[in-house]
Amino acid sequence: MEIKINNRLIGLDHPTYFIADIAANHDGDLERAKLLIHLAKEAGANAAKFQNFQAPKIVSDYGFKAMSGGQVSHQATWKKSVFQVYSEASIPLTWTTTLVEECHEAGIDYFTSPYDFESIEAVDPYLPAYKIGSGEIDWIESLELMASKGKPVLLATGASTLGEVQQAVHAILKINKQLVLMQCNTNYTASPENYDYINLNVLKTYATLFPDVILGLSDHTHGNATVLGAVALGARVIERHFTDNNNREGPDHKFAMNPESWAHMVAETRLLERALGSTDKFITGNELDTQIVQRRCLRAARDIKAGEVFTREMIAVLRPATPGAIKPDHIQNVVGAKALTDMPLGKELRWTDLGE
Repeated sequence: MEIKINNRLIGLDHPTYFIADIAANHDGDLERAKLLIHLAKEAGANAAKFQNFQAPKIVSDYGFKAMSGGQVSHQATWKKSVFQVYSEASIPLTWTTTLVEECHEAGIDYFTSPYDFESIEAVDPYLPAYKIGSGEIDWIESLELMASKGKPVLLATGASTLGEVQQAVHAILKINKQLVLMQCNTNYTASPENYDYINLNVLKTYATLFPDVILGLSDHTHGNATVLGAVALGARVIERHFTDNNNREGPDHKFAMNPESWAHMVAETRLLERALGSTDKFITGNELDTQIVQRRCLRAARDIKAGEVFTREMIAVLRPATPGAIKPDHIQNVVGAKALTDMPLGKELRWTDLGE
């Protein structure tokens, strides 16, 4: 199974595709958004992703203010209301063509996650694929609309049950077979404890239940362990938030990666991809010498005269495994054979030196 995003093939036999989620880290500044696009490209990202939402169409001001206990999770530290934060973090649709052109100039794919029907229609002409955030997983009519556009769909599955994932996957696959299913944990506190909740092994479940989809990981931790583990388990799309400075004020900066950590993550992943290699087990090119010096062969355990019949005591099993010598797993075939020539102590045994 493979899909194509612009000119890049995505699948198990292709390099991991990295999406830098700039999200709200533009801080309301178009020039800053453009800067982050170039920084993401330089750090090794394949795509720069934004989010298109309109506060009144994604959050209820009344609902959050009336919520028992006030703002919770990562929103508890926000100094403004949820509605106000979303209002200030939103990207005007008028930015779209500028961001697309900037991505094209930088040589990086443009992505955005649209969070309402109007935004979906507005950005569709510019998208090579749709990335759907975890919070949308049970809004089936929205999933179906994006799937109907005929482009690859990347679906994050944080804070959802397996039943909800199955419902969403089947809704999308019924319309569009180009699906990347991404394991995700939607805790944005950047706490080290979050590693206990990543559950990368869910990727094994996805691979079993949905063999015709591509696996991915949408992650909000800081280290490389989750990404490397996911790639080893078959994920080929990685999404993480991206900023230039984790100390900036804003909802997404603290748990994002910066250019240095992002570049290190990509470099480590490329090494892992090289190390994963083939599923075939064989003697590799750089082991040709060590298979000689570390393996054993059969040798004369003492001076042997022509005509002697080999007993087990006359055979030593020692390194090196001289090319052409008899290997240890044939020792029983040598016992009872006759030496055709004189052999000094330590001489390797060859079939040409033995007879009936």
